[in-house]
Amino acid sequence: MFRSRVWLFGGTFGAWLCWFCLLSGADGQILHPDEVSALRAIKQSLVDPNRNLSNWNRGDPCMSNWTGVLCFNTPAADGYLHVRELQLLHMNLSGTLSPELGRLSYMQILDVMWNQISGSIPKEIGNITSLELLLLNGNQLTGSLPEELGYLPNLDRIQIDQNQISGSLPRSFAYLNKTKHFHMNNNSISGQIPPELSVLPSLVHMLLDNNNLSGYLPPELANLPSLLILQLDNNHFDGTTIPPSYSNMSHLLKLSLRNCGLQGPIPDLSRIPGLAYIDLSLNQLNGSIPPEKLPVNMTTIDLSYNNLVGTIPTSFSGLPLLQKLLLANNSLNGSVPSIIWQNRSSSKPEILVVDLQNNNLTNISGSTNLPPNVTVRLQGNPICSNTNLVQFCSTPTQSISRIQGSANSSEVCPVQSCPYEYAPSSPVPCFCAAPLLVGYRLKSPGFTEFLPYKYQFEVYLTDGLDLEIFQLYIDSFIWEEGPRLKMYLKFFPVYIGNTTSYVFNKTEVLRIRSMFTGWHIPDSDIFGPYELLNFTLWGPYLDVIPLSSKSGISKGALAGIVLGAVAGAVILSAVISLIILRLLLRKQQAVSKRRQLSKSTVKIDGVKDFTYGELALATNNFDASAQVGQGGYGKVYKGTLADGTVVAIKRAQEGSLQGEKEFLTEIELLSRLHHRNLVSLLGYCDEESEQMLVYEFMPNGTLRDHLSGKSKDPMGFAMRTRIALGSAKGILYLHTEADPPIFHRDIKASNILLDSRMNAKVADFGLSRLAPVPDLEGTTPGHVSTVVKGTPGYLDPEYFLTHKLTDKSDVYSLGVVFLELLTGMHPISHGKNIVREVNTAYRSGTIFSVIDDRMGAYPAECVERFINLALNCCQEETEARPSMAEVVRELETIWGMMPELDSKTTESFSTHPGKVMSPSSSVLSDVNPRSAPYVSGDISGSDLVSGVVPTITPR
Repeated sequence: MFRSRVWLFGGTFGAWLCWFCLLSGADGQILHPDEVSALRAIKQSLVDPNRNLSNWNRGDPCMSNWTGVLCFNTPAADGYLHVRELQLLHMNLSGTLSPELGRLSYMQILDVMWNQISGSIPKEIGNITSLELLLLNGNQLTGSLPEELGYLPNLDRIQIDQNQISGSLPRSFAYLNKTKHFHMNNNSISGQIPPELSVLPSLVHMLLDNNNLSGYLPPELANLPSLLILQLDNNHFDGTTIPPSYSNMSHLLKLSLRNCGLQGPIPDLSRIPGLAYIDLSLNQLNGSIPPEKLPVNMTTIDLSYNNLVGTIPTSFSGLPLLQKLLLANNSLNGSVPSIIWQNRSSSKPEILVVDLQNNNLTNISGSTNLPPNVTVRLQGNPICSNTNLVQFCSTPTQSISRIQGSANSSEVCPVQSCPYEYAPSSPVPCFCAAPLLVGYRLKSPGFTEFLPYKYQFEVYLTDGLDLEIFQLYIDSFIWEEGPRLKMYLKFFPVYIGNTTSYVFNKTEVLRIRSMFTGWHIPDSDIFGPYELLNFTLWGPYLDVIPLSSKSGISKGALAGIVLGAVAGAVILSAVISLIILRLLLRKQQAVSKRRQLSKSTVKIDGVKDFTYGELALATNNFDASAQVGQGGYGKVYKGTLADGTVVAIKRAQEGSLQGEKEFLTEIELLSRLHHRNLVSLLGYCDEESEQMLVYEFMPNGTLRDHLSGKSKDPMGFAMRTRIALGSAKGILYLHTEADPPIFHRDIKASNILLDSRMNAKVADFGLSRLAPVPDLEGTTPGHVSTVVKGTPGYLDPEYFLTHKLTDKSDVYSLGVVFLELLTGMHPISHGKNIVREVNTAYRSGTIFSVIDDRMGAYPAECVERFINLALNCCQEETEARPSMAEVVRELETIWGMMPELDSKTTESFSTHPGKVMSPSSSVLSDVNPRSAPYVSGDISGSDLVSGVVPTITPR
């Protein structure tokens, strides 16, 4: 049989040639040999703890798809392929950049953003004359900028921001005639801005804020013909003035010179027709405010914290897009012209903040009635001695902009039928699809309030990506220091009426990603420059990794190989037959070796090695009637072993994306984890090409089942608190008592199972990771850098953006579970995110309106503390969240505050010094433990539950 396969394959000459081409690509130097050796040197200088570049020693870089290496799809005049792009975005790389980069002489894009690379920028990069994008931002680079970078004739964009670059700006940068973007903010660049840069014909964005620049502001910068954004905040131009020539910057949209030590008058900026954003705050500017009318596009005027005198010009009125007028902490006097806000359009009232605090203002001229969405602050002025102006003189409250989720459909979609997410903006109701997850940031937007521009942004971005507007959903956004606007975006595929339409195809994923990484989305005046923070592949998109060139050999090159091979066809047939035989034997040996290694790896004390026959007998040969759940890993069956033990058997499906890795991970972890609030692993099976895990059976299903309203006896607050405390104790054990500690990484309501007494047990450790261990110096890092995995709605936002998994990532996910317990809501439903919804209700004082009414009566004080705890767990900033130990302590405190409960509710909490329980308590309605099995239809990697087969959509 083996021989017939070989000769069947070798019998067709065309097949021989195709096979020869593949083998040539695997072993031949298709990429230029100099570039191959350069790539090996580049890898040698990098530290790659996640082994993202582990395939950089296999075959040819272009033909073997080395991670991050993209090649031209046709050979150059020298007959070789060449590297077109080096895309190493967000791979947790450290080490240094090798001077050998300079040998990639055809490269157009060098992208190593968001790593931890240190050392200096190699001057040899200046040899890559074809380079268009130099993207080094978000690392730990030091040293000065090489003069050689100024001799890159095709450079479009240089991004070195958020490093530790020092030294001065090279005067050679004046030769970068094609460069549009100087993004060099957040470094330690010092010295004078070279006036020679004023000759750059293409420069549109000059971002040099947060450096150590000094000297004077070159008046020659006014000669830059294309400049749109000049952002120089937080530098040291001490004692110098703003050149009057800046009034002649005819294309300027944004001028930001905050906290630069500037003195002198404010120039007349009214002659700049498109100007929309002025920030000259935190300087020592003096004189009066120019009275000329500013352009109607103005969104932001910040002149606060200066030494300005005189009156407030009435010319600030009639600016329909104005969002903020900030003149606080000056020496302005006279009256406040209410015409500034009274002429706002009532048909579309947008937010306007007028901050005039701490001046010498004495009265308001005109009406004192405030239109909707207008805030005027006058604290610290003589005018506030008038007790009739409370609305102007009360202490201001801090507001935070957030997007509120909204649904286009009023239908209630069955969550258990969707293994991914329902597309919130899809015109097709309840369209279940897997989104692409993108971290995105506007680096210098031309506004300070986003909501008025939200729709315009959606149109801009989807047009730029050639997508429909309903494919984009802005999951959340937050303003960061800068100000910069960070967003979490989701892109959904289009419904096309068949069962495969819930995912993007591979080509489309790569196309969308390349649009971001290649900066092919056109620039926008109002939104300014953007940066890609993260492009997360999960679920059905994991097989897209590695994101490397798939171009292979062009048709022309293939034709050349075919023509050259005709003369040697006879010899070729024999060679190919031998090669195929060798490859098949090698593959067979590799499979056998892997199986032997796998078997030896999982021989663990205390965990039984079941045969396939034993588990087939326990489930009536895996009969459909025994199936109780299904997830991305495979199917779950209820079985009865020969000794009468009822078990749950998780059986990996063929071709499972993560099966092998999850299988070994879960055996390794669970075999040494023993806690009453963790599901116990009883055994495994690894034979007959089968991989199965055998667990204790959980007859009361998942927590998600009970919160979905399937139970006839809804859980009361006491039972929900009990489940929360049990879950937290299980996770606390993972974080502090397991040796070594473990981060779960996929905590969700469907991975919290309930035994016959309703005790909560945490399940599904297939995605778990060991916590970091101390290094040679005894220092323990606080995170594990890893590919983002988990379930949307439960994912820690910081982990999503930074790939840094910490114990606080589990805290965030558990906080979402707590919110589910309190509200009965799903984490994501109709585009609404549970964290945002509860936060909104909490801030508006209507928090009890979102509490699950199926919970019955409850003690308000206890519920309020529980809500506070849940929201603290879901803080966006990692450091603001409590530790798991603090979570457990707070839940125990809440438990101790509750009124008397029935004894069954607290049966397993004998260690808690609570009150004596009373079955007749009228304050709390609680569910009793049940002996009857519970039907589950929820989808999870560990649906270890009982009941009938659910109606589900396979992943």
